[in-house]
Amino acid sequence: MTMNVLLVDDEAGIRKVVGITLADMGYNVFEAASGDEALAVFERVHPPIILTDIRMPGMDGLELLRRIKAQSPDTEVILVTGHGDLDMAVAGLKLDACDFIAKPVGPEVLEISLKRAGDKIIMRERLRNYTENLEVMVNQQAEHLVDVECQCAVKGAVEGLTQLIGGVTGDVEGGLGIFNGLSCLVSIQDGYQRIVSANQLYRERLGDRAGLPGYEIYADASGTEAGSPVGRTLATGLGQKSRESIIGPDKTQYTVMVHTAPILGADGTVDLVLELAVDAGEVQRLQDELRATRQRYQQLFDEAPCFITVQDRHLRIQAANRRFRAEFGDPVGGLCYAAFCGTGRPCFGCPTLKTFEDGQPHQIELTVRGKDGDPVNVVVWTAPIKNEAGEIEAVMEMATDITELARMQDHLASLGMLIASLSHGIKGLLTALDGGVYKVNAGFRADDQQMVQVGWGKVTELIGRIKGMVLDILFYAKKRELQLRQVAAAELAAQVCETVAPKAEQLGVTFVSELDPNLGSFAVDSVVLSAALVNMLENAVDACLEDHAKEKHEVVFRARPDANGVFFEIQDNGIGMQPETLARLFSVFFSTKGSRGTGLGLFIAKKAVDQHGGRLGAVSEPGQGSTFRIWIPR
Repeated sequence: MTMNVLLVDDEAGIRKVVGITLADMGYNVFEAASGDEALAVFERVHPPIILTDIRMPGMDGLELLRRIKAQSPDTEVILVTGHGDLDMAVAGLKLDACDFIAKPVGPEVLEISLKRAGDKIIMRERLRNYTENLEVMVNQQAEHLVDVECQCAVKGAVEGLTQLIGGVTGDVEGGLGIFNGLSCLVSIQDGYQRIVSANQLYRERLGDRAGLPGYEIYADASGTEAGSPVGRTLATGLGQKSRESIIGPDKTQYTVMVHTAPILGADGTVDLVLELAVDAGEVQRLQDELRATRQRYQQLFDEAPCFITVQDRHLRIQAANRRFRAEFGDPVGGLCYAAFCGTGRPCFGCPTLKTFEDGQPHQIELTVRGKDGDPVNVVVWTAPIKNEAGEIEAVMEMATDITELARMQDHLASLGMLIASLSHGIKGLLTALDGGVYKVNAGFRADDQQMVQVGWGKVTELIGRIKGMVLDILFYAKKRELQLRQVAAAELAAQVCETVAPKAEQLGVTFVSELDPNLGSFAVDSVVLSAALVNMLENAVDACLEDHAKEKHEVVFRARPDANGVFFEIQDNGIGMQPETLARLFSVFFSTKGSRGTGLGLFIAKKAVDQHGGRLGAVSEPGQGSTFRIWIPR
């Protein structure tokens, strides 16, 4: 099936060229020259993918993205950016844009971006189909459960039926044809307990006993005139219910549940007695089937690979499956939004409330929190549960965990931002490198040795920064499994000092190492852990260089053991950090160095510590310096 794509750009030439490329790829292309025109086309066509320029007169691409997502959250929007539009592209990703690509739009990049959008649409459709199929299975099991419960209720219904016909005294000579469809033994006996009529099943099981005493089919005391169920009804004028043993013509004995009801004559006395006997084995079979069905239903409910709850109109949880309880605790009796998000009010756009309003299923994507506080991305589906009158008495809510899918999407988006950021960064560094070389050449012409040294120093610094950028992107883009081996912690710490100390002293920052000689050994990837420690120490040196308020600056590197691991501490008296900076310190692409940093160093250091099962934290005061504490288990 050909997929529709809406192409939005204010330049007709770009629309024509890109439109031809899209058509060659097999897409059905619709065009719009402005944001307003795009909204009109979207209302008419509802394309699943929109490719829009981010800068346009009037309504720009970001505003178009906001409006499209407000109408249709599932529509995938790809932003086309120009030079210098990186901030707008990042803002678009925060508004749930699928991707962004830079001008000029090449066919290969365009095809990759469209395939990514198509994969998201296909994945979402698979999740939707999976959830809908699960709902059908649950409904089928529920219907089967209701059928079995109805069969098991025959016993009570029969007793009620006998009361309804208690006043009937009509002619019974033609037999009990009305009871022939019942799976129980039915007979009518007179005041002498002689059988006046019986249904077909009675005759098949016990023979044609018309005119014979009905109590003769019973064993023990019930087989006597006064001890039979009918005899007790005649004596008391009241219906009876008892468990009895019946002896068949072949002397086979089996157990039945017997119900009797008096049939009164015109004078109010008991003329006839209706007797019904239900095979207790059949009742037990129905009860066993009901129990098994309930167990299968509960197993399906508990083992479904998603979070399931049943909620009332106040969003109070009436039932929750095993997976929900494992992830969010046992919330039965509590409120849905308190269990899901730990908040005091329903989630914005709550699908359960919408289902109670219109009786239709609804879907929404949410980020909730498990009982351990970790965020969980879910797709939520709802389905109404109706009573016999067709009224909605509860709503079943099913949430599918898509955290891994969201993580992969975020990673792909981050890689896109990283590549765009590095393209600008490396371009700037190369430009500056040209300037450094120029200074070197100028120095040779002027025979100015100092200028030559400055120029080559600039070249060396820029080459080091480019190398650092390349190493950061390689580490971030490719998952690296740890190569653990037993290492002497003191030797690793000493190697780190040898790497950082010369640079610090050269830049005028005092480097102090306080290493406990009895650190012992631990199982680590020395390459990864050393790189993380060096990165944080170099950051400490840079923080000192940024501080112009103090005459002397110092970086202290400490290491000490404990029973289960090794503590490292990096302390500087540099510029320090504001609380908002400290809160985002380990976020990907967040940098305090402006264009001089990639925003990957501390993120990668935190990832390295986490991979080792360790802990990393920081404290800082503006103008006073910062302290980083790292603990690595043995």
